[in-house]
Amino acid sequence: MTHTIDGAEIARAIRTRVAERVAATAATGQVPGLATVLVGDDAASAVYVAAKRRAIREAGMRDVHRHLPHHATQAEVAAVIDDLAADPDVSGILLQLPLPAQLDAPPLIDRIPVTKDVDGLTTASAGRLARGERGLRPCTPSGVIELLDAEGVELKGARVAVVGWGELVGRPLSQLLLRRGATVTVAHEFTADLAAVTRPADVVVVATGVRGLIGQEHVKPGATVIDVGIHRTPGGLTGDVRAAELDGIAGRITPVPGGVGPMTIAMLLVNTLQAAEWNAGREAVPA
Repeated sequence: MTHTIDGAEIARAIRTRVAERVAATAATGQVPGLATVLVGDDAASAVYVAAKRRAIREAGMRDVHRHLPHHATQAEVAAVIDDLAADPDVSGILLQLPLPAQLDAPPLIDRIPVTKDVDGLTTASAGRLARGERGLRPCTPSGVIELLDAEGVELKGARVAVVGWGELVGRPLSQLLLRRGATVTVAHEFTADLAAVTRPADVVVVATGVRGLIGQEHVKPGATVIDVGIHRTPGGLTGDVRAAELDGIAGRITPVPGGVGPMTIAMLLVNTLQAAEWNAGREAVPA
C-alpha cells in the first residue's frame, strides 16, 4: 500500500509550535509582524494573500497589508517596500507574485532587506543559500524538506530526482538537498529521457507546472514522490503526478491538495518568526 503523506497535519503541528513561540515572545512585548504587498486585483493572488494573512493572525503575529492598484508604477511599489523595510514592527516582507506587466519584479524583490526576506527570493538570500550561509530559505522547498523529515525519509546518501529547475522550487530545493547529503539529479524541459533520471531515484520531487507529467513509468517501487504542482480542472485540483497510477507502486506520496501546499504557509510563519528572533537578539544576518 502506498502511504499518503498528510501535509496538512504536519503543517498544523508546525503552526502550533510557531504560535506557542509567538505567545512567549509577545509576553516580552515583541510581536513578529509580516507585511504582505499585493499589486492589482488578480483573483488567485488575492486568495493566496488572504490565506497568508489569516495564518499570520492565527499565529498571533502582526498583520500588515499594503494593496496597490493595478496601474501602480515601479517607483510607487518601491516606495512601499522601502517604507516597510524601515518599519521596526515589520519582521518580514512578502511581495506577492506575479506582478502586473508594467512592473519589473526582480529589482523590487531585491529592495527587500535580506533580514526581512521571508520568501527567500532576493539575490542576497539566493547567494547565502548557495554558499551555505545562514539566511531565510524559500518556503516551498523548505516545506518539502520538512515533509521528508516528518516522514523519516533519510536524505543522507539518498538518490533524489528533482524534476523542474525553476527559481521558486527546483533550484533552491536542489541546494537544500545537497546540503543534507543527498545525491541530486535535476531534470528539466531539455532532458532527453526523463524516466532514466527519475526511475533510479529513492525520492522524486516534481515541480514543473505540467499536469500529469509523472506516472508509473517514472517511479521505482517504494520510492517517495513529492508533488509540488497544482492545477485546477473540471474534476477538481490535481498535480504534476498521475497519482492514481502510483497507488501500490510508490512507498509514499503527497496528495494534491493537502500535501505540499499547506507546508508553504507553515514555513512562511517559521521564516517570519525566525526573522523577528534574529533581529530581537541582534543576530540578524548582515544586510
